[in-house]
Amino acid sequence: MSAFFILIGFSILVAAVFLAAFLWSVKKGQFDDDYTPSIRMLFDEPEKTESNSTKTINQ
Repeated sequence: MSAFFILIGFSILVAAVFLAAFLWSVKKGQFDDDYTPSIRMLFDEPEKTESNSTKTINQ
C-alpha cells in the first residue's frame, strides 16, 4: 500500500513540473506565432459566394 502513496506523490510531482514548464514557456512567449502572419497573404482564400440580394439586383 505504501507503494501507491509513493507513486501518487511522484505523479503529482511530475505533473507539477510539467505545469510549471508550460506556464514558464507561455510567459516567455514560446507559443507566439511569428511565422504565420508573414505568409498569410500566400494562403488561398475561400471563394466568396454572392448573396441573394445581389443576384436579384443584377438580374
